[in-house]
Amino acid sequence: MNLEPERFFSAMANEIRLRLLLLLQAEGELCVCELTGALGLSQPMISRHLALLRESSLLVARRQGTWMYYRIDPELPAWAQAVLQAALEGNRRRKPFTVDRKRLAGMSGRPAAGCCA
Repeated sequence: MNLEPERFFSAMANEIRLRLLLLLQAEGELCVCELTGALGLSQPMISRHLALLRESSLLVARRQGTWMYYRIDPELPAWAQAVLQAALEGNRRRKPFTVDRKRLAGMSGRPAAGCCA
């Protein structure tokens, strides 16, 4: 993958997209409903930002039934993976990341239990 640094950092410059990337970096793979619940934002808003991240080649998606699951593209260059990991480590104990993780952990009906309602 030949990811341009400008495209990568531009995608990360938006707070919502950064929060999505940090959650996905921490959790691996999440359903849209989990991301919506964790960030406390509407599904259309989350989906719009996820689409931008996919178009920027930062995320990949898979469909399982009616649900879409997202994860960081495993083909990201090593430098981009290192930046995401450093951003996660630097923000693990900071808001809004701590709030997002707490909401995610408190969600009932997560996909492992049959997905979200």
